[in-house]
Amino acid sequence: MESTHSLPVAVIGAGPVGLAAAAHLLENGLEPLIFEAGESAGAAIEQWRHIRLFSPWRYNTDPASLRLLEASGWQPPRPTAVPHGGELIDRYLTPLAALPAISARLRTGARVTAVTRAGMDKTHTRNRDTTPFTVRVEHRNGETRDHTVAAVIDASGTWSTRNPLGTSGLPALGEDAAADRISAPLPDVTGRDRVAFAGRRVLVVGAGHSAANTLINLADVTKEDPATRILWAVRGASAEKVYGGGDADGLPARGQLGSRLRRLVEGGRIELYTGFGIASLTPTGSGVSIEALDGRTLEVDIVVPCTGFRPDLGMLRELRLDLDPAVEAPVRLGPLIDPEFHSCGTVPPHGASVLAHPEKDFYLVGMKSYGRAPTFLLATGYEQVRSVAAALAGDRQAANTVHLELPETGVCSTDAGTSCDIPAAATPASEQARCCATPEPVLIGFPTGLAHGRSGSN
Repeated sequence: MESTHSLPVAVIGAGPVGLAAAAHLLENGLEPLIFEAGESAGAAIEQWRHIRLFSPWRYNTDPASLRLLEASGWQPPRPTAVPHGGELIDRYLTPLAALPAISARLRTGARVTAVTRAGMDKTHTRNRDTTPFTVRVEHRNGETRDHTVAAVIDASGTWSTRNPLGTSGLPALGEDAAADRISAPLPDVTGRDRVAFAGRRVLVVGAGHSAANTLINLADVTKEDPATRILWAVRGASAEKVYGGGDADGLPARGQLGSRLRRLVEGGRIELYTGFGIASLTPTGSGVSIEALDGRTLEVDIVVPCTGFRPDLGMLRELRLDLDPAVEAPVRLGPLIDPEFHSCGTVPPHGASVLAHPEKDFYLVGMKSYGRAPTFLLATGYEQVRSVAAALAGDRQAANTVHLELPETGVCSTDAGTSCDIPAAATPASEQARCCATPEPVLIGFPTGLAHGRSGSN
């Protein structure tokens, strides 16, 4: 069998964290092979390129990636400027992916469907740790190929698997049948997707920054098309957590978002329905009837699901993973990020030792490493892959020396794939000052009201 020393390291996903992983592997003398399901780097972020992040440029870039870019003569954006998702792609990810050191190792239109050990399913133990991995990939030309690699870094994010509209973690009855009445999680309602929303009855479901952004943008649509009707459903008893700290918020952009949303609700431009857990969806002509658990019904034309995301673990079923039973993160990381007990600012820096699984040399990183927890920090993802690359290179000291420098307001993602959905009112002031300074809606990580872009985009 081929020695693993001569094999590349597979990186799944060419989002910000996936490309950062490749940059750190190169600095450690290792050979990355990057698989991206989309047609270009940052393909998931492309879905929310119209969304403005909460955090400035200096917290959205990775040190190893910057070293590669700067060596090519790339001119960095102003560090204090706050980019949109499209700028994150156009001014950072696209130039990074175009560098010869990265482009020669990047395969786009390449969807990973399975990861296993070569010649072994998960029941086989003998020589497992020294056996290479097989990564099965569907390529854009329709060909399916198996790639043999020494290690695997899964930075594919969670954008492709949104949480269902129903309660109890399950789709609402009829949700699949009503799929053509359900939009993408972060539609561009004032631009690319405007025709699907203008003049229609729109129900936004969710209590994160993605929901807030979509609602505010829909309010802008009503200025030109007052026939547009905006409805907003949340499961909780109030929307206070979405309003956040308002004008007193430590992050001005986030505070302005919450304050404006509150004014729109109080002014009657947005109809708020609290305690609205969705039981069923029933298509009705061109629209859909939404029934709550308590029997209330809403008749709308289209539903926007700002319900957060969960990891796709199906392609990893032949690997030996040790996952937290609640949030589906690596078991050592789970208790550190459980959103019932932690906000973005209370998650400590962590690296390869915390992310390790019984499957040697396999790592979940970025937003996917947080499983169902919405408190991911893009800067945290960069530190994760720095440590993992060092571990794979055999530099245990560097791998175990983890550090993370965040602004006083922190750098969190929101429910767009990277989320910080912790109620500001329920968080001590000292922690509020550090939480959620990432992108607005869903992604970067990434990324429904992202705070940081989505961390992966396979």
